[in-house]
Amino acid sequence: MTAVTHAPVAPPEPGLTPDEIVARAEAMVPALVERQAETERRTYYAPDTHEAFARAGFYRILVPRRFGGYEFGVETFMRVSMTLARGCPSTGWMYSFGSAHTLAVATLFGERAQSELFACGDFICPATVAPGGSARPDGEGGWLLDGTWSYCSGAPYATHFMGHVVVDGAPMLFVAPRDQWRRLDDWGGQLGLKGSGSHSIAMDGGRVPGHLTLPIHLSQVAVTEGTPGRALHGNPEYGGGPLSVMLLGSAAVVLGMAQGALDAYEELMRTRTTIFPPFTTRAEDPDYQFWYGEASGMLAAAEAAMTNAIQQWSRTCAAGPEAFTRERDVRLATISREVARLAWRAVEGCLFPTAGSSAVRDGQRIERIWRDMSTTHSHAGFAIFLAALANRELSRARFGIA
Repeated sequence: MTAVTHAPVAPPEPGLTPDEIVARAEAMVPALVERQAETERRTYYAPDTHEAFARAGFYRILVPRRFGGYEFGVETFMRVSMTLARGCPSTGWMYSFGSAHTLAVATLFGERAQSELFACGDFICPATVAPGGSARPDGEGGWLLDGTWSYCSGAPYATHFMGHVVVDGAPMLFVAPRDQWRRLDDWGGQLGLKGSGSHSIAMDGGRVPGHLTLPIHLSQVAVTEGTPGRALHGNPEYGGGPLSVMLLGSAAVVLGMAQGALDAYEELMRTRTTIFPPFTTRAEDPDYQFWYGEASGMLAAAEAAMTNAIQQWSRTCAAGPEAFTRERDVRLATISREVARLAWRAVEGCLFPTAGSSAVRDGQRIERIWRDMSTTHSHAGFAIFLAALANRELSRARFGIA
C-alpha cells in the first residue's frame, strides 16, 4: 500500500451534502438557459459562471477528501453534469469534460502526483484520447512535449491538461500543468456545442515531470490488480474502470440536453395553440399529448438506465478489483450508448419535428439542442468506439477470443 505522507485538508464546506450540491446546480438552470446564446458567442461559459461553479463546489465533487475535495462520487457528479446540460448543453459539456478526469487522476496516479495535482483543491483537466505531438527526455526523468491536441473540452478555465503521446511505439499518458501549455482560439465554428470550450491545446517544449506520466492509454487501463487510488484513499470508486465511467459521463450530458428539449416542448404545450381545428392549446390536443408522452417515456427509460448503470459501476467497484474485468467495463459502456440513442430518438423523432418552425429558428432553445445533440454524433466515443468497436470487444472478452 502507498505510504501516506500528505496531511489531509478539509474542503471549504465540510458539512455540504450531495443533495445540496445537486440543488445548487438545479438553481442555476434558469440563468444557464438565458445565457446560451452568449455562451456560444464567447465559445465557453462566462467567467462569473465559472466562479459560481467554484463557489458551489462543483470542481471538487470528485477530488479526494484528503486533498480538500468533497469525494461525493460518480453518482453526484453525473447528476450535476446532467442538470447543467439541461440548462445549457455547451455549459454541461464543458463542465463535465473538464472535471470528469479528476477521477482518472485520483485512481491511477500515486500520492506524490496527486498531492501536487490537487494542491489547489479545484481541479479542471480536459483530456483527449487521441495521441498527438512528440516527446523527448528532459534529462531529469521527465519529458519535453511539443504538439497540438484538439477537442480539449474545458480548456478555458483548466488547471491542467491530460493527453497522450506515443513514445517508442507505445502510448504515454501525461498530465501537464497550466503553465506548460497554451490554449488556441480555434473553437466555435462547428454545427453545435459552440460554447463548450473545446479548444485545442498546444505545447512548445512543455515540461512534464516523470511522476505525472504513465505508460498507458486511458481507454485500455486494467484495474483488476488494484489501483494506487483505491489503496491511498480506501474508496472503491478510485478503483473502477475508467472507460465505462468516461462514456457514462458523456451519455449523462446528452440525456441532460434532451431533458432540456422536453422542458422547452412542455412550455410550448402550455403556451401555443394548434394550427388546425379544433383550436385548442397543444396540451389539450391528442396528437401533441402523444408526442409529449412518447418523448417523456423515452427519456424516463434513458434516465432509469443511466441510474442503474451508475449503480452497477459503483457496486462493481465495491466488489473488489478483480470484479472490474474488461468485459464488465465494456458492458457498462454499452449502456451509455443506449442512453444516448434513446435521448436522440426523443428529440429527433418527437420533439424537434413537432415543435413548429418558429421553435426551431436560429437561436431558439430546441433548435440549439438539436444542433448540439447532432454534434455529439461526431464524438469519437459515440461515433467510433460505441458504434462498432465496443460490440466486438465485448464479444471477444465474453468468449475468450484474443
